[in-house]
Amino acid sequence: MKTASVNILHIDSNHPLLWNQLEQAGFSNHEDYQSSKEEIENRIQHYQGIVIRSRFKIDKTFLDKATNLQFIARVGAGLESIDCDYAKEKGIQLIAAPEGNRNAVGEHALGMLISLMNKLNQANQSVRDGHWIREGHRGYELEGKTVGIIGYGNMGKSFAKKLQGFDVEVICYDILPNIGNQNAKQVSLKELQQKADILSLHTPWTFETNKMVNREFINAFAKPFWFLNTARGKSVVTADLVEALQTGKILGAGLDVLEYEKLSFETLFESDKPAAFDYLLKAENVLLTPHIAGWTFESHEKLAQVIVDKIKSIYFPKEERQELKKVTGIGGFFFKAKDSKKLVDWYHKHLGLKTDQYGSTFWWKDKEGNDCSTQWSPFAEDTTYFLPSEKQFMQNFRVENLLHLLDELKNEGVIIVGDMETYDYGKFAWILDPEGNKIELWEPNDKAFQ
Repeated sequence: MKTASVNILHIDSNHPLLWNQLEQAGFSNHEDYQSSKEEIENRIQHYQGIVIRSRFKIDKTFLDKATNLQFIARVGAGLESIDCDYAKEKGIQLIAAPEGNRNAVGEHALGMLISLMNKLNQANQSVRDGHWIREGHRGYELEGKTVGIIGYGNMGKSFAKKLQGFDVEVICYDILPNIGNQNAKQVSLKELQQKADILSLHTPWTFETNKMVNREFINAFAKPFWFLNTARGKSVVTADLVEALQTGKILGAGLDVLEYEKLSFETLFESDKPAAFDYLLKAENVLLTPHIAGWTFESHEKLAQVIVDKIKSIYFPKEERQELKKVTGIGGFFFKAKDSKKLVDWYHKHLGLKTDQYGSTFWWKDKEGNDCSTQWSPFAEDTTYFLPSEKQFMQNFRVENLLHLLDELKNEGVIIVGDMETYDYGKFAWILDPEGNKIELWEPNDKAFQ
């Protein structure tokens, strides 16, 4: 399919790289940031693609008029503003970009938690008001606490990663099996409610999660707990949350999203403030932000780049995709050890490996003369990084284009574990071979190690 025949309508403004890179790739861009939904419906049949944020709902009426639509790309994490089932029935591909703002959400959640537990906002305001009250602003430490995460996708995993180093136990609950990793142990909802001192919500807004955090749900927790919501406001019954704050069942709440938000996320209610919301505004143990957890300068650019990459992957010529190399080399060999630190020291002393806390990195050059690396790493015997495999080892393969490779593997019925993750040193994904061996696929950025 030639990109020159693909007309894309941009309904919301985004980072300019999205427009520019699509144009460079041969797509035909068109914008309309002002027209009503009805006005756009009258000419949507001329477009093969739509790029949106949340200006209005893409419903059945809209989709019926979009007779040539091939994809809808939402520059954000969720797709709740789209009738996804009907779109899929019509063969329309849906694209979201949770990879683009997951780091921002993880950092925001951590910042809210530390601020809440240490009363930073109240202390700051108190000093500004001319008071110097130390005992009244005594805080709590994270160390030794158990953090429960509900929803262990991109956002939940990012938050769990940020918690490493705080000496906390991190547990997670998700409707999907086998998605816990080295940063969080997957448990049942009942176990999470028994153990958690802190609860962070990272679920999409669905029929199952709508009003999920209600009085019954809150009271099922064995201990009073701190609560964070950077997911969706409509997953929480605000009146029940306020009741729990008043009784002390919830020790404090960090809320980036609210039940009262409009679907566009741009405004709150237009009528009088509900009593529950008025309480939140006045409560000292509540921290409120206007749906900005994923709204950083960096995520603005990352979201756009993820969308570009995913749109291009749809139209990437099949013949070119087949010419791409799959595995380009061994990226690493990881294995479990009874005492990984002692073992690393042994290899350094007796075999001369240049080691660090992660093992040893071997450098080599490819046929083009580029510097490439292969990692050798012992892991702790109780590591969860190899799950769901129970084997003593895990292979890491270097690959050339991970996004396209994952598409092929999905089509071929290969089991993919979790979601693709992106870091400074490359992109990662995980699969299982027929014997249950976990394989890590790595599209590397070797320069990050130099």
